[in-house]
Amino acid sequence: MVKSLPYHDFLISHLKDPAYAATYLETHLEDDGEEPDSRLIKLALSHVAEALAEQNLTPEQAKLHREQLDQILSQPGNEAIYNLANWLNALGLKLTVTMIEHKDKSIINTANNVKITHHW
Repeated sequence: MVKSLPYHDFLISHLKDPAYAATYLETHLEDDGEEPDSRLIKLALSHVAEALAEQNLTPEQAKLHREQLDQILSQPGNEAIYNLANWLNALGLKLTVTMIEHKDKSIINTANNVKITHHW
C-alpha cells in the first residue's frame, strides 16, 4: 500500500521549485475583491521561506530570516514593501508589479475616472 505524504511535507517539497513558490505567493497576494487575510499571507511566506532557505541560506541565516518576517509585516507601507522585496530576494525570488489585464483591454485611470482603450 502506498503511503501518502502529509500535506505540509508535500507542499514544502513542491515549493522548493522557485517557479512554483513564486506562483504560490502570487496566488496568495492577488486581489480577488476581498480583504486580504494577513495570516494567510504570512503563512504562505513562511512556507516559501521554509522550502527555499536551505538552498539559498546557511542554517543560521535561515533561522534569522524566518524571524524577520513578523517584523517586516508589521512595518508601515514603503518600509514594509522594500524590506519584503529584500527578504524575498534572499530566497532567490523577486517582488514585481504587473499590469491588470482587463477583458476589453482597457486601462482605467481611477485618479481622473478616465477609461483608455488600447488595441494590442
